[in-house]
Amino acid sequence: MNTILGLIPVEAFLFCWILLILGLKISGKNSGGLYVNLLLLGVLVAIGLVAFPAPNAQFGDLIHVNALNRFIRGLLYLGTFFIVIQSSSWLKKHDHAAEFSILLLVVLSGLGLMVSTGNLLIFYLGLEMASIPLAAMASFNLTSKMSGESGLKLILSSAFSSGFLLFGISLIFGLTGTISIAEIPVNLANSTLALIAMVMIFSGFAFKLSAVPFHFWTADVYQGAPMGITAFLAIVSKSSIAFVFLTVLFPILSAIQQVWPTVLIALILLTIFTGNIFALRQSSLKRFLAFSSIAQVGFILMGMLVPSEKAAVSVLYFLVVYMFSSICIFGVAQWLEEQTGKDSLSNFKGLYKENPFAAWSVALGLFSLAGIPPTAGFFGKFFLIGSGFQGVSVWYVVLVGLNMVISLYYYLKIVKYMFMNEVIEELEKPQMALPLKISLGIGMLAICFLGLSNWIVNHLSNLF
Repeated sequence: MNTILGLIPVEAFLFCWILLILGLKISGKNSGGLYVNLLLLGVLVAIGLVAFPAPNAQFGDLIHVNALNRFIRGLLYLGTFFIVIQSSSWLKKHDHAAEFSILLLVVLSGLGLMVSTGNLLIFYLGLEMASIPLAAMASFNLTSKMSGESGLKLILSSAFSSGFLLFGISLIFGLTGTISIAEIPVNLANSTLALIAMVMIFSGFAFKLSAVPFHFWTADVYQGAPMGITAFLAIVSKSSIAFVFLTVLFPILSAIQQVWPTVLIALILLTIFTGNIFALRQSSLKRFLAFSSIAQVGFILMGMLVPSEKAAVSVLYFLVVYMFSSICIFGVAQWLEEQTGKDSLSNFKGLYKENPFAAWSVALGLFSLAGIPPTAGFFGKFFLIGSGFQGVSVWYVVLVGLNMVISLYYYLKIVKYMFMNEVIEELEKPQMALPLKISLGIGMLAICFLGLSNWIVNHLSNLF
């Protein structure tokens, strides 16, 4: 009975909402606002069900329900809730709001399955369940050729990364006779074939995370997708992959511990440096956010150098901070894009004179991503660096510090645009809708609270 109760919360519930919305579509009720409100209500109730302290449960190693994966699922659904609020004005005008809602709920169901399994095959099924409809969502600007190309590039890159994953999983099964994540470390012997298998699996994850050199699809997909989907890819999708990276790869890295730190250090420096350098050159807002997110992936990987509870807590803490920081930036970015019709960094010029609240929201989010104290982003990067610098060269510390200075330059450039530049084009409606203001206000409060309180760190420590 406890097993059944533990599995009630999310996946079956979200599929119920899919059926309900599909039924409304068939009935001919074509109100975009109705579908958006149902979508918000479904995700909000899902958050409540995940947060409810259900007993730990599992079906063998297929599905695990525990405090840790309930927390990450709640985080993913909360991020989705804010993104839907910020995208609601665009979505209500779309002729296919019902289809969009169905696709989003399927993606969330896949992500929920993916982060709750202890089996590589079920993980892969959840990943594909999320990836295919996400590609359809990326091409949801039906009148835009660039949006169609975005969906095509996302599905092709997803198929390519899935090939790496499946090949690696098949090698692991051939070497160990199991695809249970808990049993693989015990049965996986140190060999050349084991190393190849881990490289294949790691490459598949690196594609999904947009780690260099597997990042080539990211900027094009982000630029072509609707802003809300760009936010979803950067926040929710990336956080889910980072969590699974933490829970899937950490337990089975013992077989290649002799080469893992060296490879990961090189990948971290390459990812941070590439993201920062290319972000400096961007004039497109979406491409700027894409390369900024790539640089942040480097810091996430930094917390995975040394498999330990301290490292895992630092990664989860940074994911929480990253979500709220990005919500503050993406919410205003989408509002400005709707106002101006342009995908340009120049949208931010003179924003403080038009809407001081929006300007401070973006500034606080940028300060947090840059790691400026006393924002939560400073403590997030401090914890990641502290957990990743054990036993590494001092030059590694110097290079990471140099890249933080580079990122500070292009983040502060946007702050300069908002507070020091003149308005280029006056906004037609400089006031924001109340739900958008509330989401930005919550994000700003979270950035400040998470940086000044150790409650969340203590809570995350208790999940392990």
